Amino acid sequence: MNPWIEKSIELANTENYLDRLHQVYPVQQEGRRSLPPELKTELAAIYDSGNDLALVKRLLGLRKEFRFPIKDPYVAFLGKNPKFCELNPSTIARVAQTIRALGFDGMIASLEEPIEFNRQIGALFKKWIARIGYRVLPEEDFQTASGIAFLQGSNGELKNFVNKKLRCRLQKGPDFVAKVQKKSSMQYIIGEAKFITEFGGHQNAQFEDAMRLLADNTGNAERIAILDGVVWIRDSTKMYRRVCSLEKPALSALLLKEFLEESLKSLP
Repeated sequence: MNPWIEKSIELANTENYLDRLHQVYPVQQEGRRSLPPELKTELAAIYDSGNDLALVKRLLGLRKEFRFPIKDPYVAFLGKNPKFCELNPSTIARVAQTIRALGFDGMIASLEEPIEFNRQIGALFKKWIARIGYRVLPEEDFQTASGIAFLQGSNGELKNFVNKKLRCRLQKGPDFVAKVQKKSSMQYIIGEAKFITEFGGHQNAQFEDAMRLLADNTGNAERIAILDGVVWIRDSTKMYRRVCSLEKPALSALLLKEFLEESLKSLP
C-alpha cells in the first residue's frame, strides 16, 4: 500500500478529522442568488414568446452562475453543444414543458436557489490552497517560480498547459497543477481533488475521475489524487478496497502540504 494512503486512513479514523477538514471544505449556508432585473426581463420575454428552444438554450447558458430550474438526466448532454438542442426537438419540448409547469415565478425561484455543496468543492479547494499560503500564479510566473507554486486558470486552461507543455494527453482538465522546484531541478504534479461525501451516483463518478487520472502514466508529471470523506473509512466497500490497492499517491487534502514539502526536499 502506498504510504500516503496508509497515512490518510489513519488520519481519517482518528480524532478531529472532520473538524480539520472543515477548514478545506467549509459548509456555508448561502442565501438565494438574485437574478439581475434585466435578465428577469429577458427571460420573461422568452418565456412568454412560447419558443421552447430559445427558453431551454438560454437557461442552459446560465448554468455556470445559476441552477438549471429542473433536474433532468438529459440536460447535461444538451448543454455540451447548442446544436444538440436543435437536433432533439422532442426532448426540448419535454424539458420546456416541465419547466413551464413551474410557472414563470417558480422557474425564477428555482434558478435563484443556492448552488449545491457538491458543485462548490473544486472552488473551495482552490481557495484553500491560496489561504494556506501557496502561490497561485499565471502561466508565465508559474514556469519561472522556484519552491512550491500552483498554476492559475480554469480547468480548460490547466488542460491546455498539461497537454501542450507536459504531454499528458488528458481528456479533461485536472483540478490542480503544481510545481516543486529547487535550483534547476523541478517536478510537476497534477491531480484531482475530491470530497466523497457518500457512496453511489455522482459521488462514484467523482471517485472515478480521480482513478482515471492515476491509471495513465502519459506525460512529464507526477499524478496524485486528493481524496477525502467516506473513501477512507475502514470497511469492505469496493471504493475502500480499490483505493488501498493503488500504487500511486492518494492522500487527504490535510496531508498535501507535507506531501509537497517532501517532494521539494527529495529533489537533487
